[in-house]
Parts: sequence; C-alpha cells; structure tokens
Amino acid sequence: MLQSSFQTQVTEAGCDEAGRGCYAGPVFAAAVILPKDFHHPILNDSKQLNEKQRESLRLIIEKEAIGWAVAAVGVEEIDKINILKASWKAMHLAIAQLQLLPELLLIDGNRFTPFNNIPHHCIVKGDGIYASIAAASVLAKTHRDEYMLTLHQQYPQYGWHNNKGYGTAEHRKAIEKFGICEHHRKSFNILPQQLELKL
Repeated sequence: MLQSSFQTQVTEAGCDEAGRGCYAGPVFAAAVILPKDFHHPILNDSKQLNEKQRESLRLIIEKEAIGWAVAAVGVEEIDKINILKASWKAMHLAIAQLQLLPELLLIDGNRFTPFNNIPHHCIVKGDGIYASIAAASVLAKTHRDEYMLTLHQQYPQYGWHNNKGYGTAEHRKAIEKFGICEHHRKSFNILPQQLELKL
C-alpha cells in the first residue's frame, strides 16, 4: 500500500515525468495534490499498470484530487537544454499551474531544481512509495500517451500508437527506413547518420 503523505501537517504535491527516455515527442510532467485520506487499491507507479488501469485511474485522480496540472516541454527545448533540465522545467510548469500553492514538493528521482523556494524532497522510485507521486506518474503518462496518438496520425510510419516514441525495435527500424522527423530528439543521436525525413 502506498504511503499517503510525507508530512501530514503540510499540503504536498507529488511530481513525476513521463517520456524522458523517448526518442520522439515532448517530455510531460504532472503535479498532484491528493486528499490526505485518498486511497485506491490499484494506484501505483504507472509503469506497473496496464493502459486500461491507467486510464481509469486518470479519471479518478482528476476528479478527486485537490489540485492537479500537467505540462510539457517540446523537442526543440529538450535539444537545447538537455532532457534532465527539460524534465525539471516541465515539473516547474505543472506546479505553477496548481490553483493551490503546495507547501512541500515530493519529486520522483534523485535530483531537482528548486521551485519558488518551496521545500522539496527527492525520492528515488517515489512513484512506488507515495500516492501523490504515483498519481502524478499516471497523469503524466496518460496525457503524454494521448498526445503521441495525435502525432501518430501525422506520422503513422513510426508506430507511435504502439511505442509512444520509445526506442523499440519497430521504431528504430522505421527511423532507419524513413529517417527522423521534426518530432524526434536530435540531441539523442538516435542514428549515426540522422537523415531528415523528406516529405
């Protein structure tokens, strides 16, 4: 069972990202403030859930959370500032959208850049420990997956409806055949020779 809070006397926002290791598409991040008594039996790190579970949890979290927000940083910014800083920026953008200002941030991972002097704690694999981080992981993942499905309509040859931009064998073979497009992260050096997609 996930822990409900880190400090029971303060308003906590859990933060997590999705898509950090992808070859293509933005990195998404979410910030979620849950009620102190929130509990759901299947809530967990989004990677431990199937698509149907994530989608059902998304509806519950968005309805029952005290506050939630999702933000994204695109590939141009990722290539400019690097994926780690882009992940932090996406978290900052999500936190800034919260209507209720949190008093503590719970960050999935081992590093973070402070946001507006709000205290934070970094927790490695925190999405499997704290409910608010798990909820943020679910929202970041489901919102990003939804976005990648829209990109798939534009570039169906990459199979983004299946791989969501991750470097699967299917995706790598498509890159070898068609080259990369504007939604690929050029700083990731996906191929030794990154040929631009010619339309």
